[in-house]
Amino acid sequence: MVFGNKKNKQQKAEEEARAAMYWEGDWVCKDCGYIYNRGECAGLYFEEQGPGFRCPQCSGPRRRYAKKVGDRVGTTLDGGDAPILIFSFGGVIATIAFGIWAVDNL
Repeated sequence: MVFGNKKNKQQKAEEEARAAMYWEGDWVCKDCGYIYNRGECAGLYFEEQGPGFRCPQCSGPRRRYAKKVGDRVGTTLDGGDAPILIFSFGGVIATIAFGIWAVDNL
């Protein structure tokens, strides 16, 4: 027994054209390593997911996904961890500077 309808040539061509518009490789959540699976996400390509999409495994935001090429995972959509590290170090330096200023002005 066959489930569903058999696709005609026009439907196959439309599906191939649609697939050509999107990344063929895997999308990986940088937080937990989950690999995006269209079958688990209503058959949508990753690029079709809205901004409210969350990782099914860790609830990380869509921007934390990165393209995977072979064994390498690229930069996330939010620019990676660099902005977080820069502002963290900036906060530490500001805290130390404030501490020195406070000690001098007691």
